[in-house]
Amino acid sequence: MYKIITPTGKELDPPKGRCWGATEPEFKRYLLEKRIYFPKSGGGRPRIKRFKADETGLVPMTFWPADEVGNTEESKKEILSLFDEDAPFSTPKPERLIARILEIATNSGDLVLDSFLGSGTTAAVAHKIGRRWIGIEMGDHAVTHCLPRLQKVIEGEQGGISKAVGWSGGGGFRFVQLGENLFDAFGRLNPKVKFADLAAFIWWRETKAPPISTVIRTTSPLLGVHEGRGIYLLYNGILGDKRPEGGNVLSPAVLASLPKHPGPRVIYAEATSYSTASLARMNIAFKQIPYDLGSVVPLLAEGALESGEGEHV
Repeated sequence: MYKIITPTGKELDPPKGRCWGATEPEFKRYLLEKRIYFPKSGGGRPRIKRFKADETGLVPMTFWPADEVGNTEESKKEILSLFDEDAPFSTPKPERLIARILEIATNSGDLVLDSFLGSGTTAAVAHKIGRRWIGIEMGDHAVTHCLPRLQKVIEGEQGGISKAVGWSGGGGFRFVQLGENLFDAFGRLNPKVKFADLAAFIWWRETKAPPISTVIRTTSPLLGVHEGRGIYLLYNGILGDKRPEGGNVLSPAVLASLPKHPGPRVIYAEATSYSTASLARMNIAFKQIPYDLGSVVPLLAEGALESGEGEHV
């Protein structure tokens, strides 16, 4: 960790979060041996000159020449152009390489999944060449790097393959974070799960459709109506009774207090005092929490961030 003075007089610190690749005495030796060059007319970060005679082995060759698909130096420049010197990885992939792979393996409109999104290169390239995409990442750089990078893609940034493929911006995506698990390790309903989260999951379970905004924001036990069925959830004091068991049991009094729906009803609750025959007569499908919710399923947290108006995900 030391400062380097370029031939132009510019003072440089190591890249953020990293250190120089050579110790200070070693760097000074390279300078004396004229093994250092400074790009950008003497004002750029120093590079070490390496010669074939210095190598102890052969660098593996690739089937795809660097002039066709890029190299690590090109990919680093792409990242630095987006994030200055705050790059999440030292060896990101060049956009031209990912584009070549996706052009071989996919067709326009296909869905590309990158389950280790990294710096977001695959999603950025997929978006630019007309593929739908899903990116998954558990590191903080999902927010600090992937999200702003893909927002810049939507806005039409001209790095990487943008000019080669005529990219000028457009489309959109949804940024979603996972919330609490629905169940704990013993199969019990996780007490951290909020009403809105459980409501969104039940809506999806019953309709196989993403939750409409009224489901996410509802404070009513009636989540909505789908194909004529009213879908209800009695959970966590939604009826105003804050006792653990309050309002979570379908009884005659609770049923009378629920918002009316003239058609069939699906009601999720912890228990019911009605018999199966009585429920059938009232055209009610009763689902008991947690047993009728299925296996352990991660819920989507509230506050999904959407960008743009396109169909990219």
